[in-house]
Amino acid sequence: MQSVELYTGAGGLALGISRAGFKHLAVVERDSDSCDTLRENKRRKVEGVEHWPVFNCDVRDFDLDSLPEGIELLAAGVPCQPFSIGGKHKGHSDERNLFPQTIDVIRRLKPRAVIIENVRGLRRPSFAKYFGYIELMLTYPEIVRKKEEQWADHLSRLERYHTRGKRDGLYYRVVHRILNAADYGVPQKRERLFMVAIRADLGVEWSFPPATHSSERLVWEQFCSGEYWDRHDVPVRRRPNPTGALKAGIQKYRALLIPPALKPWRTVRDAISDLPKPSSIRSSDEPGLTHFSIPGARSYVGHTGSPLEEPAKTLKAGVHGVPGGENMLASPDGAVRYFTIRESARLQTFPDSFIFPNSWTESMRQIGNAVPVLLAERIAMHLKATLDQLAVGN
Repeated sequence: MQSVELYTGAGGLALGISRAGFKHLAVVERDSDSCDTLRENKRRKVEGVEHWPVFNCDVRDFDLDSLPEGIELLAAGVPCQPFSIGGKHKGHSDERNLFPQTIDVIRRLKPRAVIIENVRGLRRPSFAKYFGYIELMLTYPEIVRKKEEQWADHLSRLERYHTRGKRDGLYYRVVHRILNAADYGVPQKRERLFMVAIRADLGVEWSFPPATHSSERLVWEQFCSGEYWDRHDVPVRRRPNPTGALKAGIQKYRALLIPPALKPWRTVRDAISDLPKPSSIRSSDEPGLTHFSIPGARSYVGHTGSPLEEPAKTLKAGVHGVPGGENMLASPDGAVRYFTIRESARLQTFPDSFIFPNSWTESMRQIGNAVPVLLAERIAMHLKATLDQLAVGN
């Protein structure tokens, strides 16, 4: 099945989609450093990346005539800075708001399905009206904004078209949901908004894949069965005791005769425990590992690092480089240190074969902006199964 990826960044969404069985006809990214990462991994023949056609250009300048209409999937990690809680909150007035340009590409390519990813901040009340606008643009991409027409006026026209009940031409069925990556096996508490649109003429039904992992099962394995600690060979004397609200809730779990059905959330320890101690310098002997330490980590209010025995807090790129206390490991003894590039990549479920050849700051920016590979794969596989059934039916 053919796909196109816009705003590819370091390739987390694109790699997950490739692993789900889609073949990218183009991956488009305007940032040169991110393209360096994509091309280096393509050169190394990383599985799922080796055949990507990488285009270092603005989506608005990309030659869409080189692509066929009716591809199975268009995916877009639309730049999130206009709507990010940690950004400047300019929303639709931010020059980096590329939702209208994304709709232009959908109108031209008429893909069978669309996956759009963005920050959960896009669903904040302050952006509610614009989010409704995005949803209607995505539903009716051929109802084009007129020259000199304000977006609010275009929204009103879309609303009138939507409520009249009659549908002409190209339109999509759209669903959206905020997903926590930890619920799908990613060792990170990362909530992101996903919008999935399926061309209405296909007449198919679809919903987001169910969660596969849960915090309840992790609590069970840590404080009821103890199998979490057994898995990691942690002696009894070093196993923590539950405190606070968790301690009060443990009795509920212990009263269960069987453990919760889903798999346990994956923790930082699960993700990085088999890595060696970080090197004090970046070594040219192991360019793929990128497992070296950076000094200067410190804890302060609101930025205390990620506990070893839980999924990591959300990795962030930061507006001005890596945020001081966001991307840190908080050890049980109270010490904190920055995650290495390789540790951060694992928390985003990039394979160890996938490398980040740029500086630590640039690599962490790319990783912090990425979609977890495993989460992208889960969504894309669920969508592909529906499209596969459609192909068999035809």
